[in-house]
Amino acid sequence: MFISEAFAQAAPAAAAADSPFGSLGSMLPLVLMFVVLYFVMIRPQMKRQKESKAMIDALAKGDEVVTTGGMLGKISKIGDSFLTVEIANGVEIQVQRGAVVQVLPKGTVK
Repeated sequence: MFISEAFAQAAPAAAAADSPFGSLGSMLPLVLMFVVLYFVMIRPQMKRQKESKAMIDALAKGDEVVTTGGMLGKISKIGDSFLTVEIANGVEIQVQRGAVVQVLPKGTVK
């Protein structure tokens, strides 16, 4: 009974010693998982953030935009952190720059 337990404990150690990679082979799946996670989730998110920041920095007076609330309008005034968007004739709202989701092609909003 004690001998079989001793052989059972020695077997995994002998298999690990025979492996050409040693303990690195057991870490390889974890490292591969993080590499895949980077390329599937983290990298595309960073790219979207960069594109969004570039769009918000490039806003100009007269651009037609969509806000996070779904409002469509034309930018009438630009400040450092706020925009004034004209959503109808004589109706203007103030929104934060970050509230702009999309810049529309000219002539979309009438």
